[in-house]
Amino acid sequence: MRAASLPMYSMPETRAARDTFWTALANNLRSHGITDVPDNLTHDMSVLNLWNDENLLISQCCGYDVVKPYKDKLLPIATPIYNSSSCVAEYYCSLVIVPEDSPFDDISQMKGTIGAINGPESHSGMSSLRQLIAGTHSGGDFFSELKVSGSHEASLHMIKSGQADVAAIDSVSLSLIKRYRPDHASGFRVLGTTYRAPAPPFVVRASMPENDVEKIRVALLETFQGPATESCREAMLLSGVVSATAADYWVMNAFEDYATNRGFGMVR
Repeated sequence: MRAASLPMYSMPETRAARDTFWTALANNLRSHGITDVPDNLTHDMSVLNLWNDENLLISQCCGYDVVKPYKDKLLPIATPIYNSSSCVAEYYCSLVIVPEDSPFDDISQMKGTIGAINGPESHSGMSSLRQLIAGTHSGGDFFSELKVSGSHEASLHMIKSGQADVAAIDSVSLSLIKRYRPDHASGFRVLGTTYRAPAPPFVVRASMPENDVEKIRVALLETFQGPATESCREAMLLSGVVSATAADYWVMNAFEDYATNRGFGMVR
């Protein structure tokens, strides 16, 4: 049996919604002739194992993944549209977050402070912040220290607890936190935004036959139509989806190239 996962923006509070969405998508996949469609999503396997699994049917990953570590393994087929602050159509950004009593008014003023990132291979939490800083800083290190938190919510905690001075928080992640964990959504303020990029794509194995890829893409697009998935999509802040290819995500390389050309590498 193949594996399917929807790991991006996953929270216990949205697990039922993801399962409901998958039931509808699985039915559409079968109706288009896709075989060995699992009845249930895989929730608890690490994404590293999932994305390397030869039996992976469909998943979702960071746009940075499809142009860097998994460019030969994962193929984008669609980009979701999120009902979230700062999102425009299928494009999203991150919010530059500082403590609510921070004395800074602009990221350019924050050389020598402590930064937090959710992970070294994250577009929203690392690459977008690096690109933004590179616009005002050339060569060498910007932060006196860079801490890896492991998640956007953990980065928020570092900001609120005084362990870090600034972080880039995915705007979709922050919207979900505000909805489901409002007690975690205080003690900080928004300093600005990063530049927009296509939201984390739905992906399949790059080795999948082209005919199956197109069947899965069509089934996914159909799942976003009509009232059957309206409630579960609203719970996940999913308002729509558009077809996508690998070429749509090469802009992620531009973020990294810009920083590299200015001699700035955030993650050592």
